[in-house]
This record gives sequence, C-alpha cells and structure tokens, in this order.
Amino acid sequence: MDGIMLESVTKSFGNNVAVKDMTLSVLPGEVHGLLGPNGSGKSTTMKMIMSIVKPDRGKISLWGVDVLRQPIDAKRLVGYVPELPYLYEYLTASEYLDFVGTAYGIDLKVRRERVDELLKALQMDEHVNEVMSGFSQGMKQKIAITSALLHRPRALILDEALNGLDPRSAKIVKDVLQRLAGEGVSILFSTHVLEIAEAVCSRITIMNEGSIIAEGTVKELRSKAGMPGSTLEDTFLKLTGSEDAEKIVEALKL
Repeated sequence: MDGIMLESVTKSFGNNVAVKDMTLSVLPGEVHGLLGPNGSGKSTTMKMIMSIVKPDRGKISLWGVDVLRQPIDAKRLVGYVPELPYLYEYLTASEYLDFVGTAYGIDLKVRRERVDELLKALQMDEHVNEVMSGFSQGMKQKIAITSALLHRPRALILDEALNGLDPRSAKIVKDVLQRLAGEGVSILFSTHVLEIAEAVCSRITIMNEGSIIAEGTVKELRSKAGMPGSTLEDTFLKLTGSEDAEKIVEALKL
C-alpha cells in the first residue's frame, strides 16, 4: 500500500513499553503530525520506521516496501531528519552533501544543482565551503534538511525538524513541506510547537505513554475533546491530561 504504514507495532526497552500496538497510516500527499508529551513514544516510532530501532512485533512499510525485510530499499524511498542531526562535522557542507548525494546514486550534475537550489533557499549557500564543526545548531539543522530532501524522497520522517531555525527558514521549510505534499509525498512530522502543527498538518495523531489516544483533523480533535473553537494547544492539554499545566506554572511563580 502507498504511503507510510504501521500495523500493530510494539516496542519495549526492558520493562518499559515505549510503543504499544500502534497502527498508523500516512497517506500520499499528507502532512501528518505526530504529537505527544516527552517520552510518549514519538521518536521511537520514527526510528522504527527508519529501521534504526527494530520493533518487537508488527509490520512497517514505506510505499509497499517492508522496512524490516527490505531496509535498504526502504531507505531509498525516505528522507529523515532526527531531532539532533548527526553530521560528519569535519567535512565542509559541500563535501558532506556530495557524499550523501553519491550514497543515493544521484548524478553529479543533478546533485550539484539540487544542493545549490536547497542551500540558496535556506540561506546557506555562502557557507557551503565551511567546515560544519563551526556551524550553529540551526545551520546544522539546515544541512540535515537539505540532505533529507536531496534524493527527492517519496516519504519524509521529520522529528522536530524546525529546531533551531530562524523564522524565515522555518517558513521556507513549511512551504516546502506543503509543496512536497502537493506532489504526493507522505510526510510524518513531529513538533512541540503546536501552532506549527496546526498550520502545517492535514491530520494529527496524539500519543501518550506509548499509545495513540486521538487521531484526526484539528477540528475532529477539538470535537473529541469537547472543546470546539479552542486552540490545538488547549485541545492537546485536555486530551493528554495536562490541562492543569497553567496552574502549575502559576504556582511556581515567585
């Protein structure tokens, strides 16, 4: 089946069940938000899709390719931006992206054009020949995003991909996601900034303690929470049982 598919996926670390019997679909052309408190299982879910972490049971497929049985074929179809990008920081940005493009088998002329296009859009073209060890967190994030998009993937897994980005770059990335969705790419997008999720995502899944507790459009989630007309933040807090967070903050004030 097309898109990103998880069927009855479970993962435990010792006695801790990180993800419980999770079934999720991200359709072609969909920006699907994956939200939840810290420790809810979001990053573990994304790492299982990328076959970085192996599930204890269940099935995961990317555009019909079984992630567990055909991990290399699956990786050819997907771009991944982890919460903290791991780069070869002793390389320049140009050298690193050239390495990534070569690994994906992208023709030299095509990859150079694609790198130039992406780095100019993210205002990184002036830093292309600089060693990445001197980059800020936001600059490293831009390189990670560029490398994830370089091979024109059919699926994107983005774990807090906008971390460290300035407002202009974040807006550009959001626009790129909408354009890619329009081209049929399946996008799974995790963020703690709920305003971004509300603006970008066509459908949202909320996790808590390893399980899916709600799924749907923002309007459907508001209805489920019994809070029509509320913000996604208020809805999220209600559904995850954290609606007293504001009272806690007030109590901590001096």
